[in-house]
Amino acid sequence: MRIGELAGRTGVSVRALRYYEEQNLLASERSPRGQRQYPDSAVDRVQLIQQLYAAGLPSKSIADLLPCVVDGEATPELLDRLSAERDRIDSRIGDLVSARDRLGTVMAAATANWRTGQRCRPDHEAARRLP
Repeated sequence: MRIGELAGRTGVSVRALRYYEEQNLLASERSPRGQRQYPDSAVDRVQLIQQLYAAGLPSKSIADLLPCVVDGEATPELLDRLSAERDRIDSRIGDLVSARDRLGTVMAAATANWRTGQRCRPDHEAARRLP
């Protein structure tokens, strides 16, 4: 399939697909006219790349991970890097949960203000108890 079709099937821009090639995350063959040609398996590969980017992995980590996914080969170093990435993601999840909880506290105060006129901003003592 050509680059435009791959972009359409994955929802990824042509520019991003070219970037993936520059980063050695994706490979294409060239037609006699110089057009990029991708196998059907490129759809799954692009979707995996997108998921890993969304999880916050840098292209270097993704490039190191792909041979394990494609060929089934891993090294102890790769496993260490992947474990570190997972730990980093877990930390980000914790930060997001904390932010969500604080937002919930602010929303509750704003709702009370709207309904009762009670001050939206908690007093200093209450503010210290916020999560």
